[in-house]
Amino acid sequence: MTESPPDAAATPTGGTAPISRPITAGIVTALVGFTSSFAVVLTGLRAVGASPAEAASGLAALCLTQGLGILWLSRRYRTPITLAWSTPGAALLAGTGVVAGGWPAAVGAFVVVGAAVVLTGLWPLLGRLISSIPTSLAQAVLAGILVPLCLAPVTALADSPAVIAPIALVWLILQRVRPRWAVPGAFAAATVVIVVHLVRTGTSVAPTELAPRLEFTAPAWTWQALLGIALPLYIVTMASQNIPGTAVLNSFGYRTPWRAAMTVTGLGTVIGAPAGGHAVNLAAISAALAAAPDADPDPQRRWVAAWSAGWSYLVLALCSAGLAALVALAPAGVVETVAGLALLATLGGALSAALRDVHDREAPVVTFLVAASGLSIFGVGSAFWALLIGLAVRGALSSRSEQQSADETHRAT
Repeated sequence: MTESPPDAAATPTGGTAPISRPITAGIVTALVGFTSSFAVVLTGLRAVGASPAEAASGLAALCLTQGLGILWLSRRYRTPITLAWSTPGAALLAGTGVVAGGWPAAVGAFVVVGAAVVLTGLWPLLGRLISSIPTSLAQAVLAGILVPLCLAPVTALADSPAVIAPIALVWLILQRVRPRWAVPGAFAAATVVIVVHLVRTGTSVAPTELAPRLEFTAPAWTWQALLGIALPLYIVTMASQNIPGTAVLNSFGYRTPWRAAMTVTGLGTVIGAPAGGHAVNLAAISAALAAAPDADPDPQRRWVAAWSAGWSYLVLALCSAGLAALVALAPAGVVETVAGLALLATLGGALSAALRDVHDREAPVVTFLVAASGLSIFGVGSAFWALLIGLAVRGALSSRSEQQSADETHRAT
C-alpha cells in the first residue's frame, strides 16, 4: 500500500500559510482531545480497580505512548496521523466495574488488547474477522454501556443543581456557538466549581500529589477479565476508533499505513498497560483537526500539525497528576457530569449507527438493552453477553430480514 500524502497540486492551496498555522492546529488537536475526555479515562480506570495514583499514572502513560507514537508515525510517513486513547473503551471500563483479579487482572486485559491490535495489523485474517462483526451490534454494545454514564449529568443536576447547573450551562452555550470547545469549556467551568469548593472547605493539595509519576502494576490474567474487559475493549477500540480513524484520514485524501499504525498503537498499549494505560488507537473525531484544510492549505504540510500534537501530548503528560488530584477532590457529581457531557456525541453516533438499518433493528435493540442492563454472569460483565446475545438474535432473525429486503426491492421494481 502506498503511504504517501496526497499531491498538493490536487488541492488549491490558496498561498503558503505560515508554519505556525499547522503547529497551532496540532496544539489545539491535543488540547481538545485531552480536555474533552480525560475525565472519562480517570472514571473508567477507577471503576476497574485503580487507585487514584494508579489512575493518574494511566493517564500519564496514555499521553506518553500516544505522543511518542504520533511523533514517529507522522514524521515517518509525512501524514497527519494522530493517535488517541480509547474514549469508548474507557466508557466500557466505567460500566464494567471490578472483575475477578482486581486491578492487576484489568492490567493483564490491557496487555492482551495491545497484543491483539498488533496481531490485527500483521495478520489480515484477524482484521477481516473483526470487520465481519456487524457494525450495528458493536455500536449497540457501546451505546448500552454509555447510557448510565450519559445519565449522570441528569441525576447530578437533580441532586446538586447549584453545583452542576453552571457546568451544564457553559456546555450548552458553547455547544451553540463553538461546539468544538463545548466539553473543554465544561471542564473549565468544573475546575472553577472545584476550586471554589476547595476554598470553602479549606481543603489543600499536597505538592507531592501534583508531581507526575508512573505507578507500575504486574499484570495478572483471569478468564473473567479476558471475556469481560479484553474482548469487548478490543472490539470497541477497533470498531469505534481504528476503523473510523482510517476513514477520516481517507476522507482527506490520506492513506493510512495500516500495519505500521496497528503495530505502533498495539505496542504502545502493551508498554503502557503496566502503568495503567488501557488502549491507544488511531484518533477518530479529533483526527480531522490535524488532517483538514483548516490545519494548513497545503496537504503535504499537515503532518506538522500531527507532529505538533505529539509534542503537546508529552507536555500534557506532566499535568496528569495535578488534574487527577483536582478530580479526586471534586464535589459529588462534578466529574461524572463532565464525563457524561463528553460522551453525548459518542452516544448519539452509536445509536445512529446501531439503528441505521430499518430491517435489522431487533438484534441491535436487544444488544443495547443487555449492555445497558449491567448484567453480570459468572463475573463477566454485560458487554460480552450483549454481543453474544445480539449475534444469536441476529442469526435467528437474519432470514426474515433478508426476505423483507427482497420484498421491498421487488415492490420497488
